[in-house]
Amino acid sequence: MNAETPIIAGDASESKKEAQIIAIYGKGGIGKSFTLANLSYSMAQHGKRVLLIGCDPKSDTTSLLFGGRSCPTIIETSSKKKAAGEKVQIGDVCFKRDGVFAMELGGPEVGRGCGGRGIIHGFELLEKLGFHEWGFDYVLLDFLGDVVCGGFGLPIARDMCHKVIVVGSNDLQSLYVANNVCSAVEYFCKLGGHVGVAGLVINKDDGTGEAAAFAKAVGIPVLAAIPADDDIRRKSANYEIVGSIGSPWEPIFADLAEQIDAAPPLRPNPLTHDNLLDLFKGDAVGRDVVLQPATMNDMWAGTLAAELPSLEVIYEGA
Repeated sequence: MNAETPIIAGDASESKKEAQIIAIYGKGGIGKSFTLANLSYSMAQHGKRVLLIGCDPKSDTTSLLFGGRSCPTIIETSSKKKAAGEKVQIGDVCFKRDGVFAMELGGPEVGRGCGGRGIIHGFELLEKLGFHEWGFDYVLLDFLGDVVCGGFGLPIARDMCHKVIVVGSNDLQSLYVANNVCSAVEYFCKLGGHVGVAGLVINKDDGTGEAAAFAKAVGIPVLAAIPADDDIRRKSANYEIVGSIGSPWEPIFADLAEQIDAAPPLRPNPLTHDNLLDLFKGDAVGRDVVLQPATMNDMWAGTLAAELPSLEVIYEGA
């Protein structure tokens, strides 16, 4: 199957889910929460029922939507309710603004648990609350793309979403993460999965073109290009929605909503690391640097190195 061929889902496409469940991935700080807050707001302003679920342990997906305020997370609320012998009610974890419904899965305290496991726990609770019977037009899931932990790949691995959207910019690190997401999709497609990549959203677009070149190379469309504009930056920093009707930026998000609705899930062709570097100018990625192998004598500060066994490491998942 090539990158231009939509993935034909089996049982997943024939299920009774009415909502389009879309997982959005990207590098931390690239603007996923900004994009999703404005996208979901624009969708709701045009009459769609939208549920936004933050799946990042930072729990900041809904902050822009709620003007900088944080909402109680599912994991924290579930723990408190369980300790008190009470059941979690939908009003404890789901909040709304101007037609957008939103919640945060949350995560463990720093150093006290696995963020991926928190994602799994959160989805288990959503299932108990009747997640798939809520009748939304769209369910948007915000995932951190930097982490390769299985919990963050849950929607892709278990066909829990219909398609993936990647948010990136014209910089190597965000496209590295985007390429990793494409690699994950490709891997699970080989195992019989049905989740594909619908396209790339370019945030803070400065017109240099690397992100668009990446999308073309892996075989996915550019769904929207949000400019690197100072007005957007200032309003976002002040937790203001820029995608509301009447805003000069609203057409970008209204068009993005249409693009996302129509875009088929594609099976991407992820790039090798060298091919990813080729998207950038040579002076930007240090191609003149030569890797010089170290010796054991180097490691022992020039003295005679001890005889050591092989340094081979066997990863249990390999």
